[in-house]
Amino acid sequence: MSTIGENIRMHREQRNMSQQELAMKVRVGVATIQKYESGEQVPDTPTILKLCTALDVPASELLERADVSNSSSLDPEIEYLIKEIGIKRAKLILRKAKEFSEEDFLRVMQMLYELKYNKES
Repeated sequence: MSTIGENIRMHREQRNMSQQELAMKVRVGVATIQKYESGEQVPDTPTILKLCTALDVPASELLERADVSNSSSLDPEIEYLIKEIGIKRAKLILRKAKEFSEEDFLRVMQMLYELKYNKES
């Protein structure tokens, strides 16, 4: 199954870009790119947006998972998140999310990120 790290590596290699070049474009360390590509670390929303710009690829392509073996069952992480926030909230979020374009959805995610982290400052 493909992960965001594998997708980052694939798109980087397709563009004949080194990890160092990508790190410079995204303004992170090479070790961070290595962690993303190995799956040790997952980039946050602002970094995903920077990666998309640097790799010239839509976020949906970086985030998509390939080779889903059993399409009738949910991804384990999604199941966990639904249990954590509750079915009612999950349904509400998903119903609203499907109304947004990819660009609008990423803007909303960025606003939520800023709201959360600006409050904690």
